[in-house]
Amino acid sequence: MSEKLYSLISKILNISQDEINDESNPQTISTWTSFNGYVMLYELEQTFDVKFSIDEAMDVKNIADIKRHLKNHGVKLD
Repeated sequence: MSEKLYSLISKILNISQDEINDESNPQTISTWTSFNGYVMLYELEQTFDVKFSIDEAMDVKNIADIKRHLKNHGVKLD
């Protein structure tokens, strides 16, 4: 399932999946703009059939945070 997550992120941010790891964040990926962050949250909700709260959305600082919130919603990633 991490493959599905990384594929989605790579498509939205227009980067190779090899560039993505748990510490990836807007400071390490130049295409991770605020707009692309919103697009990513929307696509994550659609793809994994979850709904993030405002607090969860505001808490996302890196890929590890995204994984944590998806797992909290019952999504199995590994």
